[in-house]
Amino acid sequence: MSSSQVGSPSVGAEAPASKAAQTPEARPVVVQTIDLAKRYKHGRIAVAALDGVSITIAKGEIIGIVGPSGSGKTTLLNLIGGLDRPSNGRVIVDGVDLGTLDEGKLADYRLKKIGFIFQFYNLMSTLTAIENVELPMGFANVPKAERGERAEELLKTVGLELRMDHMPDELSGGEQQRVAVARALSNSPSVILGDEPTGDLDSKSAKALMDLIWALRREKKVTFVLVTHDPIVVARCDRVYSIRDGKVLREIIPKTENAKRLSEEESLMMDTLY
Repeated sequence: MSSSQVGSPSVGAEAPASKAAQTPEARPVVVQTIDLAKRYKHGRIAVAALDGVSITIAKGEIIGIVGPSGSGKTTLLNLIGGLDRPSNGRVIVDGVDLGTLDEGKLADYRLKKIGFIFQFYNLMSTLTAIENVELPMGFANVPKAERGERAEELLKTVGLELRMDHMPDELSGGEQQRVAVARALSNSPSVILGDEPTGDLDSKSAKALMDLIWALRREKKVTFVLVTHDPIVVARCDRVYSIRDGKVLREIIPKTENAKRLSEEESLMMDTLY
């Protein structure tokens, strides 16, 4: 993270939500939300899950989204991922306004532009590791030979070259999440969205997963947006957005790039976000 970024918060500082549209080092913008709102009706009552969220994410960034349960974190991921449509505002990914896409094109967007990582892996229990990684490529009509070759390459990338033919229940939690990361990468997405990706992992596996995410960012310029409650994840993010009651309260930049843990000051700050 460059400290020379004009108008950006200093390292370790908090930025007001109005600063969120700035990107580091003039890298290409991959994700932009503009005045994003999502409302749900519960009987006669309208509940605002998101209320005027504007953020900008550059290519190759690792972004954290934190906040208490019900703050709108997962709703934001769902809107970026094309799983839901906003009540107001815009989501622009790779220069495409998702509001202009019909349902068919939106499904194609989810398949080819977005990778998903879930807390509980969501692997198909009847498929081997390599077959799980091949699955999205099959939906994208990638030829079978190419699917197998690419799935093998991706499993080698995540360090599972000796576990390709194992079933999910023969893998540890950390290994299953690595398969999920390989699967998320299978169609070369622009953005990978993670909803509590370390939530079911022990601290050692969580640190290993973040090591992998950093390596993928460095080698493949992959952009990650991670909803998390985990300080291990927050410490390794480039920037972190704090959301409460559907609004972005602040933007936080960890003091040390690629830190292994939060400073005491940052840990106390994290305690105020939930």
